[in-house]
Amino acid sequence: MIIKLLVVTFFLSLVVACLVAWLFRKSISAIMSRIIHESLSTAWVRYMMVAIVVVGVSGGVRPWDYEKYITPLKDQPLPVLNSDRWILEIYRTVIGTAQAEVWMLLVFFVFALISYVLVRNAELRQGKVQT
Repeated sequence: MIIKLLVVTFFLSLVVACLVAWLFRKSISAIMSRIIHESLSTAWVRYMMVAIVVVGVSGGVRPWDYEKYITPLKDQPLPVLNSDRWILEIYRTVIGTAQAEVWMLLVFFVFALISYVLVRNAELRQGKVQT
């Protein structure tokens, strides 16, 4: 039963992570093409899509939390993996995936904003020098 839970949470986390990567692909692509030259931006966008999926899956699937269903704690019996616990674990998977991706995207967008400001300032300075 624990293997089934692990497989289900993995695929659910993978689906959520791919959905988020798909939703943010255009935004990330636009930002990267503005900051980085077009030939490099496609590679960076591809890297970001992979990173979003990997971070999402690693944040959503928590195998160390599933040890409680295998190893008893001191004098306590093993918790039963019933439908209520399945729903709770699925909820934790979706929230964990989304939370990991939100943090990663927040860091990306902060650095992208800083980069945009630097690129914009450099463009303004070049414009003033040329005129």
